[in-house]
Amino acid sequence: MVSTERLLAFAAVSLLVIAVPGPSVLFVIGRALAHGRRTALATVVGNVIGSYALVVAVALGVGALVERSVTVFLAVKLAGALYLVFLGVQAFRHRKDMRASDMSAPAGPARGDLRTVGDGFVVGITNPKGVVFFAAVLPQFVDHSLGRLPAQMLLLGLVPITIGLITDTLWGLGAAAARTWFARSERRLSMVGGAGGFAMIGLGVTVAATGRAD
Repeated sequence: MVSTERLLAFAAVSLLVIAVPGPSVLFVIGRALAHGRRTALATVVGNVIGSYALVVAVALGVGALVERSVTVFLAVKLAGALYLVFLGVQAFRHRKDMRASDMSAPAGPARGDLRTVGDGFVVGITNPKGVVFFAAVLPQFVDHSLGRLPAQMLLLGLVPITIGLITDTLWGLGAAAARTWFARSERRLSMVGGAGGFAMIGLGVTVAATGRAD
Protein backbone atom coordinates (compact mmCIF):
# COMPACT_ATOMS: atom_id res chain seq x y z
CA MET A 1 0.00 0.00 0.00
CA VAL A 2 2.84 2.39 0.88
CA SER A 3 6.05 2.23 -1.15
CA THR A 4 9.32 1.25 0.47
CA GLU A 5 10.80 4.60 -0.55
CA ARG A 6 8.11 6.53 1.31
CA LEU A 7 8.47 4.33 4.38
CA LEU A 8 12.23 4.82 4.47
CA ALA A 9 11.94 8.56 3.91
CA PHE A 10 9.37 8.89 6.68
CA ALA A 11 11.51 6.71 8.96
CA ALA A 12 14.48 9.02 8.38
CA VAL A 13 12.43 12.13 9.19
CA SER A 14 10.90 10.41 12.23
CA LEU A 15 14.32 9.41 13.55
CA LEU A 16 15.59 12.98 13.25
CA VAL A 17 12.59 14.34 15.15
CA ILE A 18 12.57 11.63 17.81
CA ALA A 19 16.35 11.92 18.33
CA VAL A 20 15.76 15.32 19.93
CA PRO A 21 14.41 14.53 23.44
CA GLY A 22 10.95 15.97 23.91
CA PRO A 23 8.28 15.84 26.63
CA SER A 24 7.78 12.08 26.29
CA VAL A 25 11.46 11.20 26.71
CA LEU A 26 11.97 13.59 29.62
CA PHE A 27 8.82 12.28 31.26
CA VAL A 28 10.03 8.68 31.00
CA ILE A 29 13.39 9.67 32.48
CA GLY A 30 11.69 11.52 35.34
CA ARG A 31 9.48 8.53 36.10
CA ALA A 32 12.47 6.18 35.96
CA LEU A 33 14.39 8.31 38.42
CA ALA A 34 11.43 8.73 40.74
CA HIS A 35 10.04 5.18 40.64
CA GLY A 36 12.38 2.80 38.85
CA ARG A 37 12.49 0.52 35.82
CA ARG A 38 9.04 -1.07 36.08
CA THR A 39 7.28 2.28 36.20
CA ALA A 40 9.46 3.62 33.38
CA LEU A 41 8.58 0.70 31.09
CA ALA A 42 4.87 0.94 31.90
CA THR A 43 5.08 4.66 31.15
CA VAL A 44 6.68 3.92 27.78
CA VAL A 45 3.83 1.54 26.92
CA GLY A 46 1.21 4.14 27.80
CA ASN A 47 3.13 6.82 25.93
CA VAL A 48 3.24 4.70 22.78
CA ILE A 49 -0.49 4.00 22.97
CA GLY A 50 -1.21 7.71 23.45
CA SER A 51 1.05 8.63 20.53
CA TYR A 52 -0.66 6.16 18.22
CA ALA A 53 -4.00 7.59 19.32
CA LEU A 54 -2.73 10.85 17.78
CA VAL A 55 -2.04 8.97 14.54
CA VAL A 56 -5.59 7.63 14.55
CA ALA A 57 -6.92 11.14 15.21
CA VAL A 58 -4.95 12.53 12.28
CA ALA A 59 -6.10 9.69 10.02
CA LEU A 60 -9.71 10.49 10.93
CA GLY A 61 -9.22 14.21 10.32
CA VAL A 62 -9.24 15.37 13.93
CA GLY A 63 -5.52 16.14 13.87
CA ALA A 64 -5.98 18.82 11.22
CA LEU A 65 -8.44 20.64 13.48
CA VAL A 66 -6.01 20.61 16.39
CA GLU A 67 -3.11 21.77 14.23
CA ARG A 68 -5.07 24.62 12.60
CA SER A 69 -6.95 25.87 15.67
CA VAL A 70 -4.82 27.89 18.08
CA THR A 71 -7.46 27.52 20.80
CA VAL A 72 -7.69 23.75 20.55
CA PHE A 73 -3.92 23.36 20.32
CA LEU A 74 -3.44 25.58 23.38
CA ALA A 75 -6.03 23.58 25.33
CA VAL A 76 -4.27 20.30 24.50
CA LYS A 77 -0.87 21.74 25.39
CA LEU A 78 -1.99 23.18 28.72
CA ALA A 79 -3.81 19.98 29.67
CA GLY A 80 -0.62 18.00 29.17
CA ALA A 81 1.47 20.60 30.99
CA LEU A 82 -0.83 20.66 34.03
CA TYR A 83 -0.85 16.87 34.21
CA LEU A 84 2.96 16.78 34.14
CA VAL A 85 3.12 19.31 36.97
CA PHE A 86 0.59 17.31 38.99
CA LEU A 87 2.60 14.09 38.61
CA GLY A 88 5.80 15.95 39.48
CA VAL A 89 4.28 17.37 42.66
CA GLN A 90 3.07 13.89 43.65
CA ALA A 91 6.53 12.41 43.08
CA PHE A 92 8.17 15.15 45.14
CA ARG A 93 5.67 14.85 47.98
CA HIS A 94 6.27 11.11 48.29
CA ARG A 95 10.04 11.19 47.77
CA LYS A 96 10.70 10.20 51.41
CA ASP A 97 8.52 7.11 51.03
CA MET A 98 11.16 5.56 48.77
CA ARG A 99 13.27 2.84 50.38
CA ALA A 100 16.26 0.90 49.14
CA SER A 101 14.41 -2.34 49.97
CA ASP A 102 11.75 -1.39 47.43
CA MET A 103 14.26 -1.88 44.64
CA SER A 104 14.12 -5.64 45.07
CA ALA A 105 10.53 -5.92 46.29
CA PRO A 106 8.00 -8.04 44.37
CA ALA A 107 6.13 -6.35 41.54
CA GLY A 108 3.14 -4.30 42.57
CA PRO A 109 -0.48 -5.07 41.71
CA ALA A 110 -1.71 -4.77 38.12
CA ARG A 111 -3.87 -1.81 39.11
CA GLY A 112 -0.75 0.24 39.79
CA ASP A 113 0.70 -0.72 36.43
CA LEU A 114 -2.51 0.21 34.65
CA ARG A 115 -2.54 3.56 36.39
CA THR A 116 1.05 4.14 35.27
CA VAL A 117 0.19 3.18 31.70
CA GLY A 118 -2.68 5.66 31.92
CA ASP A 119 -0.28 8.40 33.03
CA GLY A 120 1.92 7.69 30.02
CA PHE A 121 -1.10 7.67 27.74
CA VAL A 122 -2.21 11.14 28.85
CA VAL A 123 1.28 12.57 28.32
CA GLY A 124 1.59 10.86 24.94
CA ILE A 125 -1.73 12.04 23.55
CA THR A 126 -1.27 15.62 24.80
CA ASN A 127 2.37 15.91 23.69
CA PRO A 128 2.56 19.13 21.59
CA LYS A 129 5.57 17.78 19.70
CA GLY A 130 3.58 14.70 18.71
CA VAL A 131 0.50 16.71 17.77
CA VAL A 132 2.47 18.94 15.41
CA PHE A 133 4.52 16.10 13.93
CA PHE A 134 1.61 13.80 13.16
CA ALA A 135 -0.74 16.56 12.03
CA ALA A 136 1.74 18.48 9.85
CA VAL A 137 4.35 15.94 8.72
CA LEU A 138 2.60 12.58 8.49
CA PRO A 139 0.06 13.61 5.79
CA GLN A 140 2.91 14.73 3.52
CA PHE A 141 4.11 11.15 3.05
CA VAL A 142 0.87 9.56 1.86
CA ASP A 143 0.43 8.71 -1.81
CA HIS A 144 -2.84 10.30 -2.96
CA SER A 145 -2.82 8.30 -6.18
CA LEU A 146 -3.22 5.08 -4.20
CA GLY A 147 -6.28 6.28 -2.27
CA ARG A 148 -7.26 4.93 1.16
CA LEU A 149 -5.42 7.79 2.83
CA PRO A 150 -6.47 6.94 6.41
CA ALA A 151 -5.11 3.40 6.02
CA GLN A 152 -1.83 4.77 4.67
CA MET A 153 -1.52 7.14 7.63
CA LEU A 154 -2.23 4.35 10.10
CA LEU A 155 0.50 2.25 8.49
CA LEU A 156 3.02 5.07 8.27
CA GLY A 157 2.27 6.04 11.87
CA LEU A 158 3.64 2.70 13.04
CA VAL A 159 7.12 3.80 11.92
CA PRO A 160 7.70 6.63 14.44
CA ILE A 161 5.77 4.68 17.07
CA THR A 162 8.20 1.76 16.74
CA ILE A 163 11.23 4.07 16.79
CA GLY A 164 9.85 5.87 19.83
CA LEU A 165 9.17 2.58 21.61
CA ILE A 166 12.77 1.51 21.18
CA THR A 167 14.41 4.82 22.06
CA ASP A 168 12.12 5.61 25.00
CA THR A 169 12.75 2.12 26.41
CA LEU A 170 16.49 2.66 26.19
CA TRP A 171 16.19 6.07 27.89
CA GLY A 172 14.05 4.57 30.64
CA LEU A 173 16.35 1.60 31.25
CA GLY A 174 19.39 3.87 31.30
CA ALA A 175 17.83 6.23 33.84
CA ALA A 176 16.61 3.32 35.96
CA ALA A 177 20.09 1.78 35.94
CA ALA A 178 21.58 5.03 37.18
CA ARG A 179 18.95 5.07 39.90
CA THR A 180 20.24 1.79 41.37
CA TRP A 181 23.40 3.59 42.50
CA PHE A 182 21.28 5.95 44.57
CA ALA A 183 19.50 2.97 46.15
CA ARG A 184 22.61 2.29 48.22
CA SER A 185 21.64 5.25 50.40
CA GLU A 186 18.17 6.11 51.68
CA ARG A 187 19.06 9.79 51.57
CA ARG A 188 20.36 9.64 48.00
CA LEU A 189 17.29 7.66 46.93
CA SER A 190 15.05 10.31 48.46
CA MET A 191 17.04 12.99 46.66
CA VAL A 192 16.71 11.31 43.26
CA GLY A 193 12.99 10.87 43.85
CA GLY A 194 12.73 14.58 44.49
CA ALA A 195 14.87 15.31 41.43
CA GLY A 196 12.54 13.21 39.29
CA GLY A 197 9.58 15.16 40.63
CA PHE A 198 11.26 18.49 39.96
CA ALA A 199 12.15 17.32 36.45
CA MET A 200 8.50 16.58 35.69
CA ILE A 201 7.37 19.91 37.15
CA GLY A 202 9.98 21.76 35.11
CA LEU A 203 8.96 19.85 32.01
CA GLY A 204 5.31 20.78 32.54
CA VAL A 205 6.21 24.47 32.92
CA THR A 206 8.39 24.30 29.80
CA VAL A 207 5.65 22.68 27.74
CA ALA A 208 3.18 25.34 28.85
CA ALA A 209 5.55 28.22 28.10
CA THR A 210 6.81 27.11 24.69
CA GLY A 211 5.32 26.16 21.36
CA ARG A 212 2.92 28.02 19.10
CA ALA A 213 2.09 31.58 20.00
CA ASP A 214 0.20 32.54 16.83
